[in-house]
Amino acid sequence: MQSPAALPEPTPPSPAAPAPGGWWAVCLCAGWCGTCGVYRPLFDELARAHPEVRFEWVDIEDDAEIAGDLDVETFPTLLIADGERALFLGPLLPQAPVLARLLTSLQAATPGGAGAGGDAQGVFERVRAARSR
Repeated sequence: MQSPAALPEPTPPSPAAPAPGGWWAVCLCAGWCGTCGVYRPLFDELARAHPEVRFEWVDIEDDAEIAGDLDVETFPTLLIADGERALFLGPLLPQAPVLARLLTSLQAATPGGAGAGGDAQGVFERVRAARSR
């Protein structure tokens, strides 16, 4: 029998890949929107910095069935969901730190809090259905 000092060290757990129901950040944009064009590289950079979050770019004209009846008046409009519930839907300053802070604060919030409402939930469910791998 080996002494405890001779036993191999346990292997630390490897970081888990994002679960299929994990966090989503969805930018609702339009191809003609100059602000969205400037925001896209920042959004893509955030996606690389936050591999635990699923980032999706949705052109509401090319993917009109995803937006449904939602009337997006201000671009970019962001949808944040915890994988099950839409927690935020609204226009957001096109600055990467603003989205990063919003993600961090929503992820740190107590589970079971209020969602963003029926319209947001409907859009999230359509995005999830259309973009799930």
